[in-house]
Amino acid sequence: MNDTKTALVTGANKGIGFAIAQGLGARGFTVAVGARDEARREEAVGKLRAGGIDAFGVALDVTSADSAAAAAEEIERTAGRLDVLVNNAGIGGKLDDGAQDPTTLDLDVVRTVLETNVFGVVRVTNAMLPLLRRADSPRVVNMSSNMGSLELRTGPVLAAYAPSKTMLNAITTQYARALADTNVIVNAACPGYVATDFTGHAGDRTPEQGAAIAVRLATLPDDGPRGGFFDDAGVVPW
Repeated sequence: MNDTKTALVTGANKGIGFAIAQGLGARGFTVAVGARDEARREEAVGKLRAGGIDAFGVALDVTSADSAAAAAEEIERTAGRLDVLVNNAGIGGKLDDGAQDPTTLDLDVVRTVLETNVFGVVRVTNAMLPLLRRADSPRVVNMSSNMGSLELRTGPVLAAYAPSKTMLNAITTQYARALADTNVIVNAACPGYVATDFTGHAGDRTPEQGAAIAVRLATLPDDGPRGGFFDDAGVVPW
C-alpha cells in the first residue's frame, strides 16, 4: 500500500471543490477528483497535475449508490485506502416561480436538493468508510453553509437549500457520535459566501478562501474536534 495519503473531494471539477483539491494536493495528498462529467473531471485533473499535484479522476454521481460503490472500488484499486473524504458536491435547487418560498414550496425541488446535499453525502460516506477505516488518521469533512444554522438564519429565504444544510449538520453529528470510539473524525465546514458558479460569482470570498476551512478540518490532529460546525472564525452556531 502506498504511504502517500489520498483524499477524495466530491464535486472537485470546479469552484470550492477544485480549490480544496489544490489545497490538499499542496500538502502532499494524492487527490481523487470526484465528478460526474468526464470532460470536466479530466480537465480538472490536468490542471492539478500541471500545478505539480498528484491527481486522478473518479467517476462519481452522488445520487447513485452504484456510482458511489464503483468509485470506492476505483480508489481501492488505485490507493488501497482513503485518508480524507470531503463531501463537497451540492446543488442549490430551482429558484423561480416561488419554488423555495415556504408558502409556495415545490416539494419536488426539496426532494431533488436533499437527494444530492444529504442523501448523497450518506451514500458516499458509507461507501468510503471501509477505506477510511484502513487509514491511520481518517477525516471526513461535510461542506455545509451557515444558511443551515437555525440561530444565524443567514442569506435569502431558500426553503429547500437551507434546510438541506441543517439536515446535513444533523447527520454530521450523528456520524461523529457513531464513530466516537474510532479514529475517524467527522466535522462540517462553512466556506462563507464564495464567488463561484454556484453563487453567480456574487460572493465576496475567493474559492481558495472558502476552501481553507475544509483543508484545515481535513488535516486535524488526532485530538481534534469531532462533530462540530466550523468556519474560518471558529465554531458556527447550530
